[in-house]
Amino acid sequence: MKRVVERFISYARIDTQSDENSDSCPSTTRQLDLAKVLKGEMEAIGLDEVNLDDNGYLTATLPSNTKKLLPVLGFIAHMDTSPDMSGKNVNPKIVKNYDGKDITLNKSQNIVLSPDDFPDLKKYSGLDLITTDGTTLLGADDKAGIAEILTAIEYLINEPGIEHGKIRIGFTPDEEIGRGADKFDIDAFGADFAYTVDGGEEGELEYENFNAAIAVVDIKGRNVHPGTAKNQMINSIHLAHEFNSVLPSFERPEYTEAYEGFFHLIDIKGDVEKTRIRYLIRDHDRKKFEERKKMVGNIASQLNNKYMKKLVEVSIKDQYFNMREKIEEHYHIVKLAEKAMKQAGVVPLVRPIRGGTDGSRLSYMGLPCPNIFTGGHNFHGRYEYIPVRSMLNAVNTIINIVKIIPESY
Repeated sequence: MKRVVERFISYARIDTQSDENSDSCPSTTRQLDLAKVLKGEMEAIGLDEVNLDDNGYLTATLPSNTKKLLPVLGFIAHMDTSPDMSGKNVNPKIVKNYDGKDITLNKSQNIVLSPDDFPDLKKYSGLDLITTDGTTLLGADDKAGIAEILTAIEYLINEPGIEHGKIRIGFTPDEEIGRGADKFDIDAFGADFAYTVDGGEEGELEYENFNAAIAVVDIKGRNVHPGTAKNQMINSIHLAHEFNSVLPSFERPEYTEAYEGFFHLIDIKGDVEKTRIRYLIRDHDRKKFEERKKMVGNIASQLNNKYMKKLVEVSIKDQYFNMREKIEEHYHIVKLAEKAMKQAGVVPLVRPIRGGTDGSRLSYMGLPCPNIFTGGHNFHGRYEYIPVRSMLNAVNTIINIVKIIPESY
């Protein structure tokens, strides 16, 4: 327990925020700061084939210790933190024996983590929690996953009597901006299947995720002096509002859950002459996903017809697809993780991801890769926290997956 906490806190203090406006890989050189620390640590605990490539992908091997012909197993996590909130000067706080009441994260700024706002906190009364200081995110997404993987692997190294096949470890950059799998070398990694350790609360096990696209809507206007604007001005900002008003108002993230898809307005910038809107389009169902993309294009056509000018242009780029289509062919690896969780005393929570992971793209690239929990809550913001018990149970789940495989083949 002490080791996984120490690891996580040390990683959390390193700023690894990614940047979607950068074209480099990794998108920020600060991600390499953590990669170099991890590389040294992996070599120190005795892993083989430790390699950090020019793009910031870090891999290593724990060799097999058995004569059995076993599948090569992989564990993957990502090093970057979300661009949505600062990852600089992260100062994790340990709350001992949480009393179930409000936690003051930052007294001077009156920032409070409250079970009134986040009811899941009540589950962890009596346990130790790691929180932010209220001014940054925590980075449990996904530095907790890194800490849990390395702690489990170190345990296996120190317990050579535990039979296991070849294990591959991979830590990726830029997952938070959708590029984590862009330069991941599946063939060089050489795993038959893998798990991303990148989920939320204790017990989460996910092999379904959204189909995802980003839509960019560019709107042209025409600016003239407002005193003589009648029948001449075309205000692109008003057109943008008109475009947005046609989308279903209750199909937004704040009104949806479980398998319900949505349109998420993430950005609107412009003036009278031109405005750009960006949407995330999400749906678990492939058919509904395609219908959502078509709807956005149809709205553009309707407005162009209404104003008898080509004022609205839409471009849509697919980001990733529901990995269920690929995982179902290898469903035994989901059952394997369920069994490992139960052996760790964890109740499996098999549920769809309302987002994506590196695993979704890796699955389509040929590496079946469901997602298991890290234990964190409220990712990407100042109210992020993680129970220490959940981290320990994630470590035990990873160890149990490794132990079960020789029994199954």
